[in-house]
Amino acid sequence: MLPMSIEQACNPARAQPSRRTLSGPTMGTRYSCVYFPRRDIDETRLDRALFEAVDQVDRQMSTWKAHSDLNRLNAADVGTWVSIPHELELVLASAIEIGRQSKGLFDIGVGDAVNAWGFGAAAMAPDDDLIAALPKSRPAAHDVLDLDRLQHRVLKRAAIRLDLSGIAKGFGVDELARVMNAFGITDWLVGIDGEMRARGAKPDGSPWAVAHERPTPGVREPMGVLELTDIAIATSGTYRHFHDVEGRRVSHTMDPRSGMPLDNRTASVTVLAPTCMAADAWATALLVAGLAPGLELARRAGVQAIFVLQDGTIHGFQ
Repeated sequence: MLPMSIEQACNPARAQPSRRTLSGPTMGTRYSCVYFPRRDIDETRLDRALFEAVDQVDRQMSTWKAHSDLNRLNAADVGTWVSIPHELELVLASAIEIGRQSKGLFDIGVGDAVNAWGFGAAAMAPDDDLIAALPKSRPAAHDVLDLDRLQHRVLKRAAIRLDLSGIAKGFGVDELARVMNAFGITDWLVGIDGEMRARGAKPDGSPWAVAHERPTPGVREPMGVLELTDIAIATSGTYRHFHDVEGRRVSHTMDPRSGMPLDNRTASVTVLAPTCMAADAWATALLVAGLAPGLELARRAGVQAIFVLQDGTIHGFQ
């Protein structure tokens, strides 16, 4: 999705005086919101609450922050219970469940592969030594993580490095939505980069409109418009974050089945779901699955999905 679409969600010519926007930095990109308050709002307090919500997600779940709760879990010994905060617990529970439902196509346990291929904090380019050291087979995260919801702790039953980049940003959007709801705002569009969630409508009753990005490397242009009301949307693709290795494009998305960068005919998958955390994770799972298996998996998961292939053809809901 195009991040600029959140600022263009309303036609300026028809914009109401009460239209408000807020934005700020997070997770190496920016969060944004557009809203129409039906009563007076302390916007300074709202702005601070929005920032604190996404900053907390980043501090807990970033692989780039040395002292994040996720990195503390990654550093823990196998077989050791690790106390975790509520938000990380929610994300791990969802990741484990979607991992099971997708039969491992969504797997947060590929952090070592992400690092080895130069997409993590450990290396900025593919590292031959790290790639050679990758295991030939790996356990799925949902099979080796024990989550104790009563005592808010987690245990790894095998050596595994977790990476939440396929789900944490979506959860961050849901946290923005939580803040908007807590302030009593009923009509809003919030997002982090291309992950978005909408509630209500614009003052004229029309839905929120966001751009569906054309998956062309180095180009930011829409290929269509999607209308949102009380739903979230996320896109996963191979066209924005990649390395060129000996003339071959290497995607940042890892295929958990091989531990290697994903290499299939799908350029992007856009998913609509009730929460942005679910849309984010399922977009990754369906991208890994590919077109035919992905359409069937989306049907079984109860989510709507648009597949755009490398040749530009579009498949999925109309």
